[in-house]
Amino acid sequence: MSMIHSQYLEAEILSADPVKLTALLYRGALDAVTSARRHLANEEIRERSRRITQAYEILFELSSVLDHKAGGEISRNLGELYAYMQVRLLDANARQVDQPLAEIEQLLTSISEAWSAVPSAPTHSSVSEEEYSPVSFTG
Repeated sequence: MSMIHSQYLEAEILSADPVKLTALLYRGALDAVTSARRHLANEEIRERSRRITQAYEILFELSSVLDHKAGGEISRNLGELYAYMQVRLLDANARQVDQPLAEIEQLLTSISEAWSAVPSAPTHSSVSEEEYSPVSFTG
């Protein structure tokens, strides 16, 4: 990655609202899995393992910030999905097979596409407190 690209990415992350940051994490996990599949096909064991570990760590981070109290069933379902994908990543790495990676790539693509439809959080300058009320995912 070039220094300019790295600086741009850092600036994008530091200025991202939670919705955008989550989308960036999904993109990073998806890129890592796609790259792991390529490294697996090329028999590049060290790079395959490194990219699987990267995807695993991103999923761990996504799981660790879930608010199960506010998020309710959706949060619990996402947590279970992240855990499932982590198990599949470990399986792919241990057995050096593509099928679990292909499955995770498909799941992350679906989640990423759905997440990209979520509107970013409003800024304080564009919405007054009277107009804004937090969304609760509890029944």
